[in-house]
Amino acid sequence: MPFRQPRLIWASVFLGLILWPGATPNSTAQGTGKMPAAKSQKEAQNAPEKEKGRRPGEAPMEYSRQPDLENVSYGPHPRNVLDLWKAKSDQPTPAVVYFHPGGFNHGDRRGGTTGLPPELLEACLAKGISVAAANYRLSSQAPYPTQMEDGARAIQFLRYHAKEWNLNPRAMAAEGGSAGADTSLWLAFRDDMADPASTDPVKRQSTRLPVVGCVDAQCSLDPRVIAKIVDENTARVMGTMALATLFGLPKDEDLMKAERSFPLFEDASAVNHLKPGASPAFLYYTGPPRPAPTGDRNTDVHSIRFGYYLKERMDKLGIECVLRHSGEYTGDRKAQFYGDMVDFFLKHFPGKGE
Repeated sequence: MPFRQPRLIWASVFLGLILWPGATPNSTAQGTGKMPAAKSQKEAQNAPEKEKGRRPGEAPMEYSRQPDLENVSYGPHPRNVLDLWKAKSDQPTPAVVYFHPGGFNHGDRRGGTTGLPPELLEACLAKGISVAAANYRLSSQAPYPTQMEDGARAIQFLRYHAKEWNLNPRAMAAEGGSAGADTSLWLAFRDDMADPASTDPVKRQSTRLPVVGCVDAQCSLDPRVIAKIVDENTARVMGTMALATLFGLPKDEDLMKAERSFPLFEDASAVNHLKPGASPAFLYYTGPPRPAPTGDRNTDVHSIRFGYYLKERMDKLGIECVLRHSGEYTGDRKAQFYGDMVDFFLKHFPGKGE
């Protein structure tokens, strides 16, 4: 049974759900699952920077084409929005759902530094795969497990509208960087979160994924385990930078001793949900494959040691895990490793019509 925070903490979330019948603001009847109208370009552009999750002055990412569906609300919060680029096909297409990085405390699906990588978008569309990019609530707005649950909701929402948007609901992958990678792994290894008895048709959809792709993923968000995988300094840096806020704790608290939150740390760590039948994974790390901490904060927080740790455990279970790093590519690394990742997705997607 996954750990859940006390009901009192989630009172505001429950209130939001009460004000969100049918999962969309434009629904006229509870549980309709009707797609809400997309926000206008002007509304999206004028949204507060904090709501966007972008850094002050950060320009949006540029793409070769605009999404077919933009600023579609998949949940009750202003951050519950996604964009969808449809691959051209007469048959339902596979889909990749992108979750942005940002330490769970900032980031935007189309931000200049955290947005959907154009290389991933192009690689997918060229192989007939549609792409969605979703925002989720930040840790300053709600603690764990909100971020992962928003990710699950985005996948369920896309599956609910699969026929309408020409998507194959069985052939969906999650992909992301850093925090977005952590969410992707969590969803890939977690038991199905579908609720068949829900009055909300979106919640009745499956959250299971046939495959997952990650960049700079941290397979554990438990400071005690991070200290073992990398080192104690990295665990404390991650605690201050991201984890304290994610778990609703003071930034100056020693997370290594926060016993009351240990169950949360464990539940948030994707590796703890790994079991036979989990999704195959493609892992890429932007830093060097050094066996020891480098002393560089950003590199160590995204250490390839997390990948080695996860791959060892996946190998033991007989689950395919491809681990790549920047030293294996030259030239346009992004285009190359995303190309390899997309091929990995295609290898593990169910066939058309399945």
